[in-house]
Amino acid sequence: MPIIDPFARHPLADGRQSERALLVRHGVLRLFQRDGLAVVPELTLATGRRADLVAVSRKGEILIVEVKSSIEDFRVDRKWPEYRAFCDRLYFATHPHVPADIFPEDAGFLLSDGYGAELLREAPEHRLAPHVRKAMMLAFSRAAAFRLTAAELAGVGLKPVEGEEA
Repeated sequence: MPIIDPFARHPLADGRQSERALLVRHGVLRLFQRDGLAVVPELTLATGRRADLVAVSRKGEILIVEVKSSIEDFRVDRKWPEYRAFCDRLYFATHPHVPADIFPEDAGFLLSDGYGAELLREAPEHRLAPHVRKAMMLAFSRAAAFRLTAAELAGVGLKPVEGEEA
């Protein structure tokens, strides 16, 4: 399924996320936009895995956010430790009905209600090697550009947003 579906309720969603996961994601997106981070959802990594959210700060720091919509979602998913090799900081994001204490202490933690999110625990930093950073920045920028092109060709109107740098 393509990442952009102009007829879907969420045209940039690929259909694999639950409504609850999309709410968590939207709250994190609003927080990151407010804080000046650029975000690409569902970015495919070099391993073939897809990170829920990859963000780049103004300083070039790369963050990955793994969205968890339930206790079961966290317990059955054991691929997230692989994401550390592709980011400077790794976070989990969830909603208030999932207990915070199930998430590992060595990752950051975001709590989202769909309208916004709050950083409850900062993620420890583990700086990427330069060659990995270059590969991630290329993957990030190419995915963003391809999606913008697909959105334009699909007739989705996109306007510049506040904080977008020239």
